[in-house]
Amino acid sequence: MKNIAVMAVLKAGRFLKALGMAITRRYTVVLVPHSEKKVYNFNISVTSLCCAVLMLVGAAGAFFWYGSSYNGTRNTLALKDSRLKDTQASLDQLRDEIARLLRQTRGFQATLSNTLSELGLDTPINSAENPAASGDLSSFLGIQETAPGTLKEVDDIRNLTDYLASAVDPVKELGSLFSSQSALLTEIPNIWPIRGGIGHVSMYFGQNSHPFTGQYYIHKGIDLSTYRSGDPVVATADGQVVTMEYDPVGGFGYYITIKHKHGFYTRYAHLQSFKATKGQRVQQGEVIGYIGNTGLSTGPHLHYEIHVGSDVVDPYKYLNIRSSNVRTGR
Repeated sequence: MKNIAVMAVLKAGRFLKALGMAITRRYTVVLVPHSEKKVYNFNISVTSLCCAVLMLVGAAGAFFWYGSSYNGTRNTLALKDSRLKDTQASLDQLRDEIARLLRQTRGFQATLSNTLSELGLDTPINSAENPAASGDLSSFLGIQETAPGTLKEVDDIRNLTDYLASAVDPVKELGSLFSSQSALLTEIPNIWPIRGGIGHVSMYFGQNSHPFTGQYYIHKGIDLSTYRSGDPVVATADGQVVTMEYDPVGGFGYYITIKHKHGFYTRYAHLQSFKATKGQRVQQGEVIGYIGNTGLSTGPHLHYEIHVGSDVVDPYKYLNIRSSNVRTGR
């Protein structure tokens, strides 16, 4: 075992000695020109040659690495530049829309103020200071700041937000007013008494020639005709049915009288049949009967009257043909 170790050491020593001699061995490089000039001799060792080769490989590797890194960086910068241009275009478009919104807000503000004034609603509204003055939306680099770090458009949006917040209460008040007016309209006879707004006036209110005697008389309502029986008759306002009778003497035939608020009464005569019942509360647009030819009548039609207290008034002045508001029968 000891002999083997000694032999291994000797072999290692001989190998290191041979390696050292190989590394330190020197070579002569002769450069002979084609002309008769001086010949150049260069002495170089293996170690120097290896170092020169390593330096060349390292320089080439560094060149390719830096070149690849430069190309990657250039591509990244080009991509970021393209994205920046897209972002700038989007920002310009956004600023244009902001300017248009502010112009529309100025118009809305003026309209709302005029509406409130005409309705007698003096609710104050905070005005956005100069809401649409910044109509010139220049390039991104040309944006002026109203405060450090704050864009002009941001300041305008804040003013717009304050204005909209202050406009909430007036709009609510308008809604309440319209709601109350809508309720009032359903309590006053103001829609066409035939469902769907069909028919025409065949005889107006006031002095007319009697269809049977030919003499002049005061017609206390208006006659509406569709040239057929069975068309639905609707209540022209919310109310309660107080009369459902047949009148052979006065000539009304089958008729209904409805009592409404504010002293109004309406009468619907010459009906074919009833749909409502006496004492029933009906709503505006609800079907109460059907056009007929009962009583003193020359053909199917509806005789319609409006009474205010003890006075008979011209129903035509109250009619507002709103078939879209008439309910579809019940």
